[in-house]
Amino acid sequence: MELKWLKDFVALAENGSFSKAAEARFVTQPAFSRRIRSLENWLGVPLVDRNQYPTTLTRVGAEFVVEAKRMIADTYSTRDRLRLHDEQRQSLQFFAQHSLAVSFFPPWVQSVESLFGDTLVRLQTGNLHDVLDAFLAGMGDFLLCFSSPVTISQLQREDIEALQVGSDRLIPVSAVDAAGEPCHAPVAGHRLKLLTYPQDSFLGELVKSECLPRMQPELNYQPMFENALAEGLKALTLQGQGAAWLPESLVRQELDAGQLVELGSPMVAVDLKILLYRFRQARTPAVDAFWRALPVRDI
Repeated sequence: MELKWLKDFVALAENGSFSKAAEARFVTQPAFSRRIRSLENWLGVPLVDRNQYPTTLTRVGAEFVVEAKRMIADTYSTRDRLRLHDEQRQSLQFFAQHSLAVSFFPPWVQSVESLFGDTLVRLQTGNLHDVLDAFLAGMGDFLLCFSSPVTISQLQREDIEALQVGSDRLIPVSAVDAAGEPCHAPVAGHRLKLLTYPQDSFLGELVKSECLPRMQPELNYQPMFENALAEGLKALTLQGQGAAWLPESLVRQELDAGQLVELGSPMVAVDLKILLYRFRQARTPAVDAFWRALPVRDI
């Protein structure tokens, strides 16, 4: 069982509908429904009466709301108690999206290394939904993620602040043939093979909302492979399996080496800001000291 399943169920009970609860938990409704189903499968009992409208909990489900809240509270209480025994050395806990952990975090950490001193730096990676959940649950100090036209509404809170620490572009790229031409390019009358992200992922939602609508209606394209990890799509792109939108920082070396080429119109790039979030009420003095020392950039 996963803690987020319990939090999803409590959100469903409090919001009264799958759509509102999914929005509150920053996931698509299909993904949210799968997670509720996973919780029911793990428990072995139905929690939601799917024959009723609006959404109605079963008798067992209604009783389980109190238990779910207690289990969540107990989990965090245990975590806080254990942390008291692990404070001999100051530490900074970062959460980051996979692609940023690979392409941005290492050089950025090196650039601000003097700010750490003897502080231990910890990095935990995952998809945006998971690292966002962990950050909002207070399991660490900082969240490193992309900001974009896809609003991360859960981070627009009075008790959370952000700094821009970098920038990137989500660009369409393809491997090249022996003549240095793109293996896959948008040409009218020809099917373009695309390597895509799941639509319920951050980059998948970004491509769906910002990139695909700008493609010419007559352009024929077909998704061939799907992977939530940009690193996975990069490997397939280098193999010549199709074109993909990838963070420029992730493929900068391959672009410079001529292994990949950025595709032009009608495939568009999307500018991305890289933001570092934290709670205004810091967990330790080390968090405040590091935050105050960071260079300030306009968001």
